[in-house]
Amino acid sequence: MQCDTICVHGGDKPELVTGAVTTPIFQTSTYVQDAPGKPRVYDYARAGNPTRTALEEALAAIEQGGKHAITFASGLAATQAIVQLLDSGDRVLVCEDVYGGTGRMFDKLFAKYGIEFIFVDMRNVSAVAELVNAKTRMFWIESPTNPLLHVIDIAALTALAKQHDILTVVDNTFASPLCQSPLQLGADLVLHSTTKYIGGHSDLVGGAVITADDHLAERLKFLQFAAGAVNAPIECYLLLRSLKTLAVRMQKHQHNAMMIAQALEQEQAFSAVVYPGLPSHPQHALASQQMVNGFSGIISLRLRGGKAATYKFMQNLKLIKLAESLGGVESLINHPETMTHASVPAARRKTLGITSDLVRLSVGIENHADLLADIRASL
Repeated sequence: MQCDTICVHGGDKPELVTGAVTTPIFQTSTYVQDAPGKPRVYDYARAGNPTRTALEEALAAIEQGGKHAITFASGLAATQAIVQLLDSGDRVLVCEDVYGGTGRMFDKLFAKYGIEFIFVDMRNVSAVAELVNAKTRMFWIESPTNPLLHVIDIAALTALAKQHDILTVVDNTFASPLCQSPLQLGADLVLHSTTKYIGGHSDLVGGAVITADDHLAERLKFLQFAAGAVNAPIECYLLLRSLKTLAVRMQKHQHNAMMIAQALEQEQAFSAVVYPGLPSHPQHALASQQMVNGFSGIISLRLRGGKAATYKFMQNLKLIKLAESLGGVESLINHPETMTHASVPAARRKTLGITSDLVRLSVGIENHADLLADIRASL
């Protein structure tokens, strides 16, 4: 089936007792057993829930090349489970401008257990290769990256990883399953913050890991059960509902983002307009090859006039709200230096270019002309 059909029907089975078309919310913590140690299907909600099972089947279907999906209470809970596949002494190579919460988890929570995290510009495959040693166990890739929208050659890095028996993880949150298929490019694990495009309505928090590898799925399923960071039935239900409109929402996000990015390139107030769909993007050719179904809905902007002008611009917007997160139906603007990447050490932020003039725009599904009018009025 095509992606838009899978969005509607993935994981979708009429409920057996009533024939309900929509998967019910199974709001229960435990299940009756026919005999001691003999559950019918489920025994305890941390281990499994029918609503969660339907969601996991749907996510595995929509991520091309996926076979198993394991869902979690947040994107960072999914990240934590993946890192728990590692052992003390292992080395992880991480794209240098990774999401601030991911970097914080690596530096503040897991480094003290003897796992080494090396941040590297993964646009340079040779630089990554030079850092591989006998202890390297994982590549952690974002593409496009958050918030600088660098595009990383996933196929080249997964090929390098396979030469050294290294796991590859791709955070596919910015692209969504509709725009990019890392498993098809050789990745072992795909991570999503389902809070973002998959949820799409700014009303839930969740995370998911998708893989085609039976052994990795079994290990992650154990971590889901043993550590307990599972999502609640209501959130699974809302994600299932949201998945049904993911294809049409992504079409609108992408259309709006392209129209706005093209228009803002003509505005003198911006010193840079960064969007993978623009020919001016340094990795536009790679993005066109890798993001085969579109360039998603995130634009990064640099304003002239320094910190004061940047703050004033964000605060003057009316339709576009100043808030964390992205991927919702409403447009949001974020200041990475003080918001999503505030936990990144100041020196590293400066080196990367996460400075006071940088803003990240998550383009929603409103009329793009209204969003442009809001931006121009603020300018």
